[in-house]
Amino acid sequence: MLELTNITKIFNPGTINEKHALNGVNLKLEDGDFVTVIGGNGAGKSTTLNAIAGVWPVDTGSIVIDGQDVTGLPDFKRAPLIGRVFQDPMTGTAATMQIDENLALAARRGKRRGLKWEVTAKERAEYKEKLKVLNLGLEDRLTAKVGLLSGGQRQALTLLMATLVKPKVLLLDEHTAALDPKTAEKVLKATDRIVEEGKLTTIMVTHNMRDAIAHGNRLIMMNDGKVVLDIKGEEKKKLTVEKLLHQFEVVSGEEFASDKVILG
Repeated sequence: MLELTNITKIFNPGTINEKHALNGVNLKLEDGDFVTVIGGNGAGKSTTLNAIAGVWPVDTGSIVIDGQDVTGLPDFKRAPLIGRVFQDPMTGTAATMQIDENLALAARRGKRRGLKWEVTAKERAEYKEKLKVLNLGLEDRLTAKVGLLSGGQRQALTLLMATLVKPKVLLLDEHTAALDPKTAEKVLKATDRIVEEGKLTTIMVTHNMRDAIAHGNRLIMMNDGKVVLDIKGEEKKKLTVEKLLHQFEVVSGEEFASDKVILG
């Protein structure tokens, strides 16, 4: 479903601020893979998601989504293939519009729209059922302005909007980092449910090692702009933070330096 081949990206080349952000990233996701990505600051996690989404062109390599080479396509032409949730809960929704209106916008993504625009009773009934999955009581607040919701509620709604029209690839960029632990746990449970029910091919970047271990069927660790660990199957099920840190030291020859990631 997704294949990255030898992706490199250098920011500010030829200047004093030159930064080698991606150094030959190779990654292949099968249909339905749920991959968690962990790594310290500057490891290349979010940069990889931006490369997939087409935020800027890569310097070398290729990106293929569901058999389609999208390497040269701008972000808006890749949008029909990708669902994305950002770290900031305020990014993915329209604050002055109602919950049902936000969902209707997401449901109409990629479709032709005329001057007449309204949310039908049938659509409201569908949205109500889908909102129940989030377990946040939003199904009873369809006409509430999204700007009145808490950060966790908005992030959960954004997650639902990103998957309402099934994307080929779902990108979750530290989507619980700005939430309190209790709300983050609810959003992660909703994430697991939505990904499993939709059989969505998903990449979830997280700053929390325990979350990376607990969710998904594969765990990838990045360092210095490349993938240094790819753990799946029974090995992932038996993984602990201590084992993960040890494996990182073996493959990289250095200690993992981010306390934020280790402690969550």
